[in-house]
Amino acid sequence: MSNDDFGMESLLEVFIHETEGMLEQLDNILLESERAKSITEENINTIFRITHTIKGSAAMMNYGGISSLAHSVEDVFYILRENPSKLALVFNSIFDLVFQASDFFKKEMEGLQGESYAEGDPSEIIAQLEQQAGVIKGERPPVVESVPAPPQEKPVSPDAVRIRIVFEADCGMENIRAFMLLNLLQPYCEELSSVPANPENDSSASAAIIRDGFLVLCRPAGSVDDLAKVIESSLNVKSYEILENAAAPEDKKTEKASPAPGEADEGTAAQAKSEAQNLSKGVKQSLISVNQTKLDHLMDLVGEIVTAESMVVGNPDLKGLHLDSFTKSIRELRKLTDELQDIVMSIRMVPLQGTFFKMDRIVRDMSKKLGKKAELITEGGDTEVDKTINDAIVDPFMHMIRNSMDHAIELPEERLALGKPETGRITISAKNTGGEIFITISDDGSGLDTDKLLKKARSSGLLTKPESEYTEKEIFNLILLPGFSTNTAVTEFSGRGVGMDVVRKNIEQVGGTISIASEKGKGTTFTIKIPLTLAIVDGMNIAVGSTVFTLPITAIRQSFKIGDESQIIHNTDGSEMIILRGECFPVLRLRDVYSIESGTENLLEGIMIQVDCGGSGYCIFTDELIGEYQVVVKPFPIFLNRYDLKNKGLSGCSVLGDGSISLILDVNTLRKE
Repeated sequence: MSNDDFGMESLLEVFIHETEGMLEQLDNILLESERAKSITEENINTIFRITHTIKGSAAMMNYGGISSLAHSVEDVFYILRENPSKLALVFNSIFDLVFQASDFFKKEMEGLQGESYAEGDPSEIIAQLEQQAGVIKGERPPVVESVPAPPQEKPVSPDAVRIRIVFEADCGMENIRAFMLLNLLQPYCEELSSVPANPENDSSASAAIIRDGFLVLCRPAGSVDDLAKVIESSLNVKSYEILENAAAPEDKKTEKASPAPGEADEGTAAQAKSEAQNLSKGVKQSLISVNQTKLDHLMDLVGEIVTAESMVVGNPDLKGLHLDSFTKSIRELRKLTDELQDIVMSIRMVPLQGTFFKMDRIVRDMSKKLGKKAELITEGGDTEVDKTINDAIVDPFMHMIRNSMDHAIELPEERLALGKPETGRITISAKNTGGEIFITISDDGSGLDTDKLLKKARSSGLLTKPESEYTEKEIFNLILLPGFSTNTAVTEFSGRGVGMDVVRKNIEQVGGTISIASEKGKGTTFTIKIPLTLAIVDGMNIAVGSTVFTLPITAIRQSFKIGDESQIIHNTDGSEMIILRGECFPVLRLRDVYSIESGTENLLEGIMIQVDCGGSGYCIFTDELIGEYQVVVKPFPIFLNRYDLKNKGLSGCSVLGDGSISLILDVNTLRKE
């Protein structure tokens, strides 16, 4: 490969990385603005800058389709920058179009990272954007679909409250500020109108508002004080008068409250913000983008260092020797390698917020297509996980959110009939619990119907025992089996035979587990437990005969010895179970699973290790516990792929301090249901 080829490859990586970051920002702005039913001047400028940058970068890389589409979006927002009041003419359609453009860009970025790239055709989206630009300029008639606005000017009750609002001098765009204030007041009013009416549709209304003030006519749903609080908290409001009604003894004129002693007013706050911005300008940007392949290689090297250190410490030549100076040096080396490992792992950590934002987009799109109303609530988006794990969980999360929207969240009229809020709620929550991340995805939809699930499992031949013997949790877990789907028709979102079994498989591939809780008519909660990182794990080394295995500490609930034969249950099929605090747990003998000739057979002589597995658990029988160690996870050599070790309870291997190999157990695939 020539130097020019290397240069172009490097440029392409930068182009893709920067564009993907800008597209994520673009989607966030669009979602936020659509919910607020307005786009701020700052966000209009940001969208303009994003598309302008994408246009220039794509043109430099000679990607004409991307550049042309970005140019069309840029044109629309250039016009809106000059006249923001025209946004109302295209409010509903412009969001859908820019989202379509964003999707086109993302698809192109994916294509550029593939083996062969075929440039897409954005001509249809460009034509629609040009039509919208013509509407904004007044060259084409507008489609009748303005932004959801407060009620138009109409007669209000004789006892209506009149409020005259004066905006600060030279604040600009008074008509848009008046329109935004009406939107804020709408939830607190049973009737609402204004003079001038529909200020968002007429930029000339600004002059009238400056001259005469902005008059709000309303019948409050509650107290007038509620309206006053909204006005008080609004930006650029200089003063307001509450003109109660004709019977009111006197009008009240109120200046916006000045700050109390010790509190900063808006000017002071603005000054502080300006000072902070000026200060930040003096600090050199210290962030750089690094190719993930380099980070992977760095993590591999750290793993080799950790392994080499263990081999030095465990060298058999050192046994029986008292080397104080050597021991002191080893302690210092251990301290440095631990610190190096922590730093490298922290570099690879990314917040889950970006993944959560992608789910927000899915909820938005499906709400429109399915005629449902739903909102996504996210908590703990600043929780960080390894980049590899973050990439692996995106698809499972998308599938689960689609399931919630398609299967669980009811139509608005159905929810109202059930006494539920018209708008459904889906919540994603994440929290760090030491070496693991707990993520819950819940909804307040229809919940899981156990009768329906059993019926479907029966017709699909998925039941392995009499229906009466299934617990509620086991019935819920049926949806995680391959081929299980309750959809009878193929839709855009489901019914293609790819179900929750794929979600379960993908989560288990990164060492995670998934469990389900549900209440019919009230909702469903999926709880996902995943490790922070896959590269280096805390493990318990155990032995069966001369064979050493490593069990991740996070999977272990407890270890114990059986003290009484009465704790053991022998089933007719030859399997065994242990009774612990009134519960029965299956016993798995590693000696039998891997056909190990040596090792203990008597359950009373060995060690039992109780492990967690997808909300349930079982006990692993082994000879002895060797001790707790930090191990570097190594993938199996490629030539072993034909043995399908991943599905035989092994997730990888590790080099021990004495140079021998330890097999790392995966409790999720070790025991077959």
